[in-house]
Amino acid sequence: MPKQIHLAAHFPGVNNTTVWSDPRSGSHIEFASFARLARTAERAKFDFFFLAEGLRLREQGGKIYDLDVVGRPDTFTVLAALAAVTDHLGLAGTINSTFNEPYEVARQFASLDHLSGGRAAWNVVTSWDAFTGENFRRGGFLAESDRYARATQFLDTARELFDSWPADAVVADQERGVFVADGRAGEFAHRDDHFDIHGRFNVPRSPQGRPVILQAGDSDAGREFAAATADAIFSRHGTLAEGQAFFADVKRRLAAYGRDRDDLLVLPAATFVLGDTDDDAREKAHLIRRQQVSGQTAIKFLEQLWNRDLSAYDPDGPLPEIDPDVSENHIARGRASVRMHRDPIAVAREWRERAAAGKLSIRELIIEVTGRQTFIGSAATVAATLNDLVQRDAADGFILVPHVTPDGLDEFADAVVPLLQERGVFRTEYTGPTLRDHLGLAVPPRRARAAAGAAR
Repeated sequence: MPKQIHLAAHFPGVNNTTVWSDPRSGSHIEFASFARLARTAERAKFDFFFLAEGLRLREQGGKIYDLDVVGRPDTFTVLAALAAVTDHLGLAGTINSTFNEPYEVARQFASLDHLSGGRAAWNVVTSWDAFTGENFRRGGFLAESDRYARATQFLDTARELFDSWPADAVVADQERGVFVADGRAGEFAHRDDHFDIHGRFNVPRSPQGRPVILQAGDSDAGREFAAATADAIFSRHGTLAEGQAFFADVKRRLAAYGRDRDDLLVLPAATFVLGDTDDDAREKAHLIRRQQVSGQTAIKFLEQLWNRDLSAYDPDGPLPEIDPDVSENHIARGRASVRMHRDPIAVAREWRERAAAGKLSIRELIIEVTGRQTFIGSAATVAATLNDLVQRDAADGFILVPHVTPDGLDEFADAVVPLLQERGVFRTEYTGPTLRDHLGLAVPPRRARAAAGAAR
């Protein structure tokens, strides 16, 4: 029996993975764009629609980074509105555990789960930098090494709130309407290193019990956090060898927490370029990458590693001979990619060697090192490749990121999905109302209520 493939649609942030010059490119603010992509995903029977979120506008050289602006409407508002225009599609949102409070977030997700009939998912993330934290009262107070400790306690606290209502606490009566039949419903008390709260949670237990929990960390701490707490983990490992290594690593961690391998799904992010033939798709992919990485974009990206103003350099010329500035005062702020380069001098050396070997200009090198096109080919080739990765345990499915929004998913939905359905590896109809049904995940049991006195 082949594995069933899980597919989700990501509405990408405003960044250089999007082709703005394409006439199909639409607004990232107007609700119609979100609704268009979500309806396409639901028409194709995808598991869920996913929104990332940024908490501050990124800067480079002290100015807003206009090639990669993180700014969009509030996640909960968009997902709640999408609940009204979809019927089956899961609705996943990225909500930060560093600068929010458990009661507020739990209340919002429980409400979304009720409004959507059991389709809510929470991508639990942390914030690592003081720059983002300046938007909040506790700006920068949390050391990077402590962020997963707070996230773990945050999620544990939220689960206590989700579980504070017995399943049968709300009773419907034709004469008296809906009333609470359990005098202790919603009662909670929690104390740990980060939170000391007690009271009553005011949202009854939702259709899924708790929202589906997603996690995106790739570090050892992130993988452990996912093994202990998450229902699905995102991944950047889209090739067979890297995907299998990541898949095996996170799955083996589950036993330590009393979990089975199917309790955590591995869902890498993936881009795609389709053509009538494989050669046609490769030509289109090359054009798309040049549209995504202009000369200006290439210089700005290079500055993030070099930590210097490189505006005088020709993007069609060679890389700088000077080394990166490794000082703590970084030219780019609020970008996750900045902290990925632990040794900028070594990375710069590697890039120079790569450029020399391939006779690559700055722009050509940046196109090569930032390429994220996972599936390139005809619809038949993409369907076969995607299925092969899933069946060989490199993934349980993929989060698809179109390079044009909101219409960029249409071609995949119309050409690739039917081929997967013909193979018997992807649903032809939804078989249940909730996101947990789509993902094959059981409703989590309600945990026993902690004694209020002991917790306080």
